[in-house]
Amino acid sequence: MTEMSTSIKKNHKSPKRVVGNVIVHVILALLAIVWVMPIFWIILTSFRAEKGSYVDTFFPKNYTWANYTKLFTDRNVLNFPQMFGNTLIIAIFVCIIQTFFVLSVAYCLSRMRFRFRKPYMNLAMILGLFPGFMSMIAQYYLLKAMGLTEGSGIRIALIIVYSACSGMGFQIAKGFLDMIPHSIDEAATIDGASQWTIFSKIIMPLSKPIIIYTVLTSFLAPWIDFIFAKVLCGAEASQFTVAIGLWNMLQKEYITQWYTCFAAGAVIVSIPIAILFIYMQKYYVEGMAGAVKG
Repeated sequence: MTEMSTSIKKNHKSPKRVVGNVIVHVILALLAIVWVMPIFWIILTSFRAEKGSYVDTFFPKNYTWANYTKLFTDRNVLNFPQMFGNTLIIAIFVCIIQTFFVLSVAYCLSRMRFRFRKPYMNLAMILGLFPGFMSMIAQYYLLKAMGLTEGSGIRIALIIVYSACSGMGFQIAKGFLDMIPHSIDEAATIDGASQWTIFSKIIMPLSKPIIIYTVLTSFLAPWIDFIFAKVLCGAEASQFTVAIGLWNMLQKEYITQWYTCFAAGAVIVSIPIAILFIYMQKYYVEGMAGAVKG
């Protein structure tokens, strides 16, 4: 009787669960449409043959590859290939330096105990509440004093600025490293391992998910930054990044001829980030599987 009553109760509850699941899935589908629609629209616009930013139809009437061709061949007004190359070089160096800085600071604050450790973490948290562009003018004049605001020095200046303060963003990486048992460090120390050996040979192989996260965020920062890059580059068109180039395409003197190229440029800019994410996703899954298994 007990089993029968339990099954009857489950049957009574099942319609409510079905309705609840349907509602949840409908909401998720609507949210997915909201997120995917702008991406779908920008891809369609990148192939649109009609010029200008204002059209009376959602779907293009005619499609063409000319927008992509113009983006990479027309270098008289906006040299997009050069901007793309500048950003790619900056992003690669920033990604390497920033990843090392963030993981090193996170390891020191997670595994070591030293004087001023807690005051430093509190100070970093307080400074993180202020937007970075508050110090932009001071940074600009410091870089100008070093001769890094003209010519190819601008790229070096952007790499320095994007990388120098990255160690302040250790909180997420530190939280991940705190979950790794300290007994591993103690056992390695007893066996004669140095801190560098523990960091590079033991802790980092166990931290693949946070390494992937740090790499992705570090690579993404130079692609999306506009304010400081614009201040530092000024009128040096040869040093423009893709963010500045895409912004210029929307100016009133260019928007009629370059709007669809702007859409094409937005698609091109997303490709390196998508490739990096797809390539590193398997390492993220492997790291999470190893962490759960451990």
